[in-house]
Formats: sequence, C-alpha cells, structure tokens
Amino acid sequence: MPFITDPLFYAAAIPAVIFVGLSKGGFGGAMALIGLPLMALVVSPIKAAAIMLPILIVMDIVSLWTWRGVFDPKTLKIMLPAGMVGIGIGWATASWVTAGEVRLLVGTVALLFAADYLRQRLFVRNAEAKPHNAVKGTFWGMIAGFTSFVSHAGGPPYQFYALPLGQEPKLYVGTSVIFFAIVNAVKLLPYFALGQFDPGNLATSAVLMPIAPVATLAGAWIVRRIDRTIFYPFMYMMIFLVGLKLVYDGMMSLAS
Repeated sequence: MPFITDPLFYAAAIPAVIFVGLSKGGFGGAMALIGLPLMALVVSPIKAAAIMLPILIVMDIVSLWTWRGVFDPKTLKIMLPAGMVGIGIGWATASWVTAGEVRLLVGTVALLFAADYLRQRLFVRNAEAKPHNAVKGTFWGMIAGFTSFVSHAGGPPYQFYALPLGQEPKLYVGTSVIFFAIVNAVKLLPYFALGQFDPGNLATSAVLMPIAPVATLAGAWIVRRIDRTIFYPFMYMMIFLVGLKLVYDGMMSLAS
C-alpha cells in the first residue's frame, strides 16, 4: 500500500508512536491522546487505529513489567467491566461509523481534554481527593472502552474519573497501565473480526514496532525526573490544534 513507503506518513507516524510510548511509560495522557490524531492527519483514522493496536500491545507489555505490583484494585473493579461493555458497543456500531465521524469524535475528545486541562489550571485550586463512585466509574469506564476501541482515545474518559481520586502518581500510573493493557488485549479479537489486520497494516506496524519499547522505557525514566510545568502546556496546545484540525476535517467530510 502507498502509505507504507510514504515519507509524509512516517513524518507523522514516528512522532505519534514516540508520544504514545512516552505516555505508556507513565508520562501522562496528553501525549497518548495526540498519537492517533497525528497519524490520522495522513491516513484514515480507522487505518491508523489498526496500525497502532499491535504497537500498543508491545508498549503494554513493557509498561506492565515497569510498573508491576502497583495498582488500585477498587478502580479496576469498578471500571474494567464497564470498559468491556464500551468495547462491545464500539464493535457493534463499527459498521455504521465512517472515517469522517471518527475524525470528528477524536477531534472532539481532544478539544474536551484540552478544555478540561484549561479549566483545572484556571479554576481548580488544591482540589480535595474524591472517594470512589461506582456510578461515575461505570459511566466513564464504558466511555473509555468505547473511545479506546474506535480511536485509542480512552485516556481522557479514564482520567475524568481517576484523576479526582487523588491517588499517588505511581498508583495512578500502575492502575491505568493494567486497565488499558486488558482493554487493548480484548480489542484484538474484534479488530481481527472486522478485518483490520490486513498485510499492509501489519507490515506498517512491524516497521514502527522497534520504537515502542524504547519510547515506553524512556517515558518511565523521564516521569521521575522532568519538570512538567513547561512541557505540559505545550503538549495541551498541540492537542488543541490537532483537535481543531480533525474536527474541521470531520465536519467537511460529513458535509460533502
């Protein structure tokens, strides 16, 4: 397929894999969110999701080893079953969703995430940690499973529930690693059933695969050392701009 040897594709795909790998290592959801939208600028978002899934599995294996033994069982007990339901909904509706609709969805999630970050920076001061809430956790877990299935963008819904819990950073990261490792593993079956793992997609995944463990381990190393006060505002600005572009592309596709 043409995009496999297209330099423009790799100009977007290589940074996308690096950003997602850094996030998988524990550096935060902002970089994970920007990965698929970046790749979706040069190929169909559905194809981008299929190429990214095998790479995510490799990253999950590295992350599970890096953050082994650190997790919150109650978060997983509430959110994981709901996440499986969300995957099922994504699978059941896959034949109805167009590339333009997925671009619009991914872009909207990106904009909402950037807006929530801005809200917290402007209006939230020393917010107290909230207790677990099964209703909220079930809702956001289901949304995380659905958005993860259609666009690997399950991070924001997961964070909308988990971040207010005020968990220790290591506990938060370790729990999210297990949640998304299981979600991504379960997604393999429906992706295969939908014919997303064609030779072209798998070949492209294989080319990008060596970047995955290096970026993930780098994320685990950086998360313990870097000052985020400058980096994160820059990342959220990138998310906002990419989100705007995808929303525009999605609306133009639906209007045509």
